[in-house]
Amino acid sequence: MSTDNSPDTPSDGTYERGVAMVTEVYQGEVPALPEGTMAFNDVMMRSLFAEVWDRDVLSIRDRRLLIMGVIAARGSTDVWKLQAQSALKRGELTPDQLRETLIMLAPYAGYPVVAPLIGPCEAAINEWTEAQG
Repeated sequence: MSTDNSPDTPSDGTYERGVAMVTEVYQGEVPALPEGTMAFNDVMMRSLFAEVWDRDVLSIRDRRLLIMGVIAARGSTDVWKLQAQSALKRGELTPDQLRETLIMLAPYAGYPVVAPLIGPCEAAINEWTEAQG
């Protein structure tokens, strides 16, 4: 088992595909580390982004909505804001659609879990609106 930070497999373009996908999905909000910097990051780029996110069965928007449901259920406010920012930047969701996701999720995930997401959601919307000029 490898314990250093070097990649476990030689570069076959998979890492680069993962970096391209993370850049597309998060619109620069998530920086891609150089390959070999951190083993965890290398695995994530190759498996999550190059293999899972790069599949064409679901759109990025579809995948994001699924993830937003999981994030809401877990109450992860910082990750919710990241997803909201990226969805707005990519034109996947409008501000009203983002707000509606919280309304839809509250009965399923629980109002006490979803309510704390309102602030990060509104912050993402406000930042996006200001950036639009």
